[in-house]
Amino acid sequence: MAKAAVFRTPRQHELVLRNGLISRTFRLAPNCATVGFDNLMEGKSVIRAVRPEALVSLDGKEYAIGGLVGQPEHAYLLPEWIDGLRSDPAAFQCAGFQVGHTEAPFAWKRARHAAPLPWPPPGVSLTFHYRAPGQNYPGLEIAVHYELYDGLPLLCKWLTVSNGTEKTVTLDTFTGEILAAVEPESAVDERRPGEWRTPLLHLQSDMSFAGMDSQTAKRAIEWLPDPQYTSQVNYNLKTPCLAVSRPPLGPGQQLPPGGRFTSFRTYVLAHDSDSRERQGLALRRMHRAIAPWATENPIMMHVRSADTATFRRTVDQCAETGFEMIIYTFGSGLNMENEDPAYLAKVKADVDYAHGKGIEVGAYSLLASRRVSDEDDVINPQTGKPGGAIFGNSPCLGSRWGQEYFRKIQRFVEATGLDLLEHDGSYPGDVCASTNHPGHRGLADSQWNQWRQITGFYQWCRARGVYLNVPDFYFLNGSSKTAMGYRESNWSLPRERQIILGRQNIFDGTWDKTPSMGWMFVPLVEYQGGGAAATLEPLHEHLEAYAAHLANNFGAGVQACYRGPRLYDTDATKAVVQKWVTWFKRYRDILESDVIHVRRADGRDIDCLLHVNPQLKHKGLAVVYNPLNSAVERRLKLPLYYTGLTTTARIREQDGRSRRYRLDRQYQVEVPLRMPPRSMTWLVTE
Repeated sequence: MAKAAVFRTPRQHELVLRNGLISRTFRLAPNCATVGFDNLMEGKSVIRAVRPEALVSLDGKEYAIGGLVGQPEHAYLLPEWIDGLRSDPAAFQCAGFQVGHTEAPFAWKRARHAAPLPWPPPGVSLTFHYRAPGQNYPGLEIAVHYELYDGLPLLCKWLTVSNGTEKTVTLDTFTGEILAAVEPESAVDERRPGEWRTPLLHLQSDMSFAGMDSQTAKRAIEWLPDPQYTSQVNYNLKTPCLAVSRPPLGPGQQLPPGGRFTSFRTYVLAHDSDSRERQGLALRRMHRAIAPWATENPIMMHVRSADTATFRRTVDQCAETGFEMIIYTFGSGLNMENEDPAYLAKVKADVDYAHGKGIEVGAYSLLASRRVSDEDDVINPQTGKPGGAIFGNSPCLGSRWGQEYFRKIQRFVEATGLDLLEHDGSYPGDVCASTNHPGHRGLADSQWNQWRQITGFYQWCRARGVYLNVPDFYFLNGSSKTAMGYRESNWSLPRERQIILGRQNIFDGTWDKTPSMGWMFVPLVEYQGGGAAATLEPLHEHLEAYAAHLANNFGAGVQACYRGPRLYDTDATKAVVQKWVTWFKRYRDILESDVIHVRRADGRDIDCLLHVNPQLKHKGLAVVYNPLNSAVERRLKLPLYYTGLTTTARIREQDGRSRRYRLDRQYQVEVPLRMPPRSMTWLVTE
């Protein structure tokens, strides 16, 4: 593994952050600036021009942090130009740097099975310290922090602002990263948004919300035109080749004397290919490194009733079948905002019962997608009234109700010993123009303060070992799982359609998510309509469909919300559930490893996912489904490059005898298959 390091180069005033995969080169005089950012895997420069290391707006005036000016051409950067670059006298000036190790931004209590990954990810840190120009803000310091990780083409960056002045300073806004990137293509004419190709970089911040995938939730990342790049081919200078990371609004923070502000973190991942699979593998590996709690993947059942008798019967079924967690689902009647001591004691007794059976317990709570009151809901800045929020109406997290809500939920978790919170309608980024809420002054600081409220709570949960199901992309602040990606109303469709759609949802969702990062759904009872044709209950009457759901999810290494009053109704049903749970646990390590997308389900032929991990004894496990009403014979082509095997592979079907296969020049093998109608099989590669 390539280790990250910081070292000086033979060039005067030059420092390099490097790990063998990427490098970032800094010029230290006459001011600090990034003068090189290289993708060493590709042997290419990432940037074409020097920009400030950051921007801040203080009391209404914008300042550059570091940077050098005077570059004669912004299409490329020649080394011989660097000595001639000048410091901007109006910019913050570098006053020194320090080197250290990576540090965890918050604690992770390892409370259950997870991949054996380090936290924080090992690597090196580099911090530059800047002071204000001239006599502006004497005593105010801005630090720009970088982390580079071992064995990953991944760099992290954030800012801290320390007010050592004698007056309050308002941080209006900031830009934490600015990259004048090399454009991947040149287009003379104007293009519509989404038609431009962007560089082989993935930028992501932990200020993400209002999306269940990393792309949709990118609220702080933008690709913009670069007005300084006047020699670009596009006549209107609209090529999106300037990457910036900044909050959508604010933060609008007032720093009193001695106050300190810490920004969100920006991650820059360099790709070595435009292959969708290879880029997805890199993204999944990144998430395992910087959010390793997302590899926790408990087998969970959603019980539909909080009644003690029903709950405990279902706990018994979970213990008997090998399930690991039971969740009071939405509509169960559990109320996490209830502070009545008798109620808390009743729930705790039920939780203790489950713990005695080795079963963890979670509960559902709804936050943002509901109306509370005119006084506590977010105020629309256009109308001055509630309404018009992302979910229509939503409480402000900085209102009195919002502050009380988090206090109540935290107390409920502590009092009952819950192990999971399923937090629906998590904060989606609403702004609030109220000037009467205790948690923010007005519009400018409303988004930042609400985001800090929710992320601080999630980090508290992570430090306590509380698992988090959140239908939003809060992974980098402690969330464990979000929806894999499905339309809820599809679970009201006929059972046979749910099976195919489920495999499509998993195939599509695992391009960017690991199997453990996304949940699926199984409607044991009717959900959003559909009647008997859509429902699995009575379970023993629809055992083939129930088994197909289990095979879909466990075969992909994905956990689903099995929602109903029970997991089985007969011994035959119980045996089917036990069979698939046992099978999953037997192959758990490889099933929770990376996914290679072989063929998407379409109901017209076999479909296949391949799990790979070169570090395991089982280096590959392909799950193959035949959705047809007839038997099939096929020669299945398996791409084994990511198993780490190079010449030969031993492959067995299920528990049969293994056969030796020679890999072709594309690291593929062809395996003959015979599959009965509507069946599933698996191939183990060693």
